[in-house]
Amino acid sequence: MSDKPNAHRSIMDIAAYKPGKSKSPTGQSLAKLSANESPLGASPKAVEAYGKYAYRLAEYPDGSAAELRAAIGEVHGLNPDRIGVGAGSDEILHLLAQAYVGAGDETVMSQYGFLVYPIVTKAAGGTCVQAPETNLKADVDALLAAVTEKTKIMFLANPNNPTGSYLTADEINRLHQGLRPDILLVLDAAYAEYVDAPDFEVGIDLVNRAQNVVMTRTFSKIGLANLRVGWFYGPEHILDAYNRLRGPFNVNGIAQAAASAAVKDIEFTAELKAHNAKMRDMLVRELQSNRYKTYPSQCNFVLTEFGDEPGFTAADAFNLLMEKGLIVREMHSYGLPNCLRISIGTEEQMQLVVQSLQEMSDHG
Repeated sequence: MSDKPNAHRSIMDIAAYKPGKSKSPTGQSLAKLSANESPLGASPKAVEAYGKYAYRLAEYPDGSAAELRAAIGEVHGLNPDRIGVGAGSDEILHLLAQAYVGAGDETVMSQYGFLVYPIVTKAAGGTCVQAPETNLKADVDALLAAVTEKTKIMFLANPNNPTGSYLTADEINRLHQGLRPDILLVLDAAYAEYVDAPDFEVGIDLVNRAQNVVMTRTFSKIGLANLRVGWFYGPEHILDAYNRLRGPFNVNGIAQAAASAAVKDIEFTAELKAHNAKMRDMLVRELQSNRYKTYPSQCNFVLTEFGDEPGFTAADAFNLLMEKGLIVREMHSYGLPNCLRISIGTEEQMQLVVQSLQEMSDHG
């Protein structure tokens, strides 16, 4: 008998998620390019809605988030009855795992997929199997080969964090066709607002014709990261299971009001996408040398890979950028120790990133 309560063994095996750094070791305030936040802040209409809600702090929020689901449905052409909301898409991922994964079950993800997938799997008592990637891109054949009789969920970030790569609509369809109907395919489209690839589909059509697919989304990347609002679109039977698990007031009223305004502010979202595309493409074009390589991206960040030459490693680049007042994301936890993930920021910040790394490359 233990002399204290002990958490379940599967919980204690979880490697806690560590967000990107936001301060230097000395406490110096830095421009944060480590968390993939909106480079233009929040929609002014969302800020206005947030302020107007302040007088209602004593009230419980709408447990059904009806106004928010209606707004999402209106903008994206979806049936609000097939939309679920959560405290960030992280909560949605957790509850989907709780609903469909148990002890002895498995989930599948790509090798360099989002680190939350193993966490939610272990929290539900399952095991997360990682399928090898090809050139930092999810491999459909490898994902299907990782499926066993124990598989309950396949998690796929599309486009993917932290690599910025994506699977085309044809590849997604082939992946789905290779899955058993009792396996839930979770298409995590957290960065969908930034994609401009013509052969990409967010997953709505697939959800509409399948009973084992959900598409998850978030407001965090388009300006509301602090409010924690996520949503998903899926079959009614999955919504039913999800709503039985979630807290009755899991998304607070201020978050709902701001998100409702944000999703309707399509002009701001378009401005954000245009700024991101300009800065992202500039980084991919300019950050190429014999000492580092920047990969194409469909997200609001780029992944830059460095070599092992002393003075020109990822750690050297990280420290140099910190000296310049910029903090980016180290990739050790993702198994990519030679890489840095650089979030898209202001034009001034992006020019400073380019100038700093080019100077490092040219040194000596």
